[in-house]
Amino acid sequence: MFHNIRKKFFGDRKFYIMVLTIAIPIMVQNGVTNFVNMLDNIMIGAVGTEQMSGAAIVNQLLFVYNLCIFGGVSGAGIFTAQYFGQKDHEGIRQTFRYKIWMGIILTVIAFVLFGFVGNNMISAYLKGGGTEVDAAATLLYGRRYMLIMVLGLPAFMMEQVYASTLRECGHTLTPMKAGIVAVFVNLVLNYILIFGKLGFPALGVAGAAIATVISRYIEFFIVLIWTHKHTEINTFAIGLYQTLKVPSNMTKKFTFKGTPLLLNETFWAAGIAVLAQCYSIRGLNVVAALNISNTINNVFNIVFIALGDSVAIVVGQLLGAGKMKEARETDTKMITFSIICCSIVAFVMLLLASVFPNFYNTNAEAKEIAKYLIMINALFMPNNAFLHACYFTIRSGGKTGITFLFDSGFIWIVSVLLAFTLGHYTSLGILWIYACVQLADGIKSIIGFILVKKGIWLNNIVS
Repeated sequence: MFHNIRKKFFGDRKFYIMVLTIAIPIMVQNGVTNFVNMLDNIMIGAVGTEQMSGAAIVNQLLFVYNLCIFGGVSGAGIFTAQYFGQKDHEGIRQTFRYKIWMGIILTVIAFVLFGFVGNNMISAYLKGGGTEVDAAATLLYGRRYMLIMVLGLPAFMMEQVYASTLRECGHTLTPMKAGIVAVFVNLVLNYILIFGKLGFPALGVAGAAIATVISRYIEFFIVLIWTHKHTEINTFAIGLYQTLKVPSNMTKKFTFKGTPLLLNETFWAAGIAVLAQCYSIRGLNVVAALNISNTINNVFNIVFIALGDSVAIVVGQLLGAGKMKEARETDTKMITFSIICCSIVAFVMLLLASVFPNFYNTNAEAKEIAKYLIMINALFMPNNAFLHACYFTIRSGGKTGITFLFDSGFIWIVSVLLAFTLGHYTSLGILWIYACVQLADGIKSIIGFILVKKGIWLNNIVS
């Protein structure tokens, strides 16, 4: 019995080397990025709670754009992984071109929204407790930060188009290296521009935005240059820009499968933003605490995010090659591995929860709330790892309509509704509301388990 369990849920040494070869570069890139973001956050916080909160609110809104881009490129990316499994380089070129057009459309929409209704979006987070002076200052700093950050959107979009394609073709090292270079440039420029070092003026939150924009363009150019200098590896890059036209039959196919994924990422990110707004009615200290806890959580979440991405790549390639039995067996082992890894990470996070908030120059109440928010996230991390792996499993087989209902449908129907109800119609504190919303994800886990076990995702969509 033990042997059968081990064979079903655990792989051999070769299996884990294969998984980690894909996951570790993604993990390192995301880890360095989020660690430096944490340091950036601490530096912004050192110049004032209002500047930190203003930047945090804008980053929450930019997060929606980021995930829209992720969803836009991921829809075609499902095909990229399977085309790569079939060694169809022309198919990869077409998915790449489709990603560019999708990114351009989403970026233009973002420019319009941030330009014309940016103030209103920031103000929605300033309805809780706190003085009018604090709220006005937070709005001022947030708007200043936003107007600079939007200049980096084109670079972010193009970097995502290139990096996602490289990852789907199994080349994860270059995006990792580019990301590491970019975040260290960001860190150094943040120190110089926020605090006014080396003869530069102290720009505060505006300096942080300038540093981020510069680092994004550097990251994009590194990935761009490497891809086109190594066409013997990246065969799809040969003749890539001879045309940007995508055949109508492929456009329809990518759009049919990709639109639910784009809508999912958009509505899911919007749901996260609305959740943050629901929490924010408990006061500006909650806004600051959420910023601290989310920044720390992002550092630890890299494990299940990278392993989830690996599921999409490995399982997607197996499905494209028609290896259905191997895809199911591999998926089960990868989900198990993700849960075990994240249980260990969660334990470490729990032990260090009281340490992290002390790095921030904010008041004692915000630090105390942040500490408990971090602990709640640590307790639910193994469940989040399972959910993330289920999502990418279902997505790898092209079941994007189901992923839409599973992910964004759930967050709006259950999570947002629950947070709104508890926030507006009860006197529960922020910690109880936050914990109840996390606990509700148990329903989603049951649904995910059933969908993965039934094998609805075992599809080859490029034959």
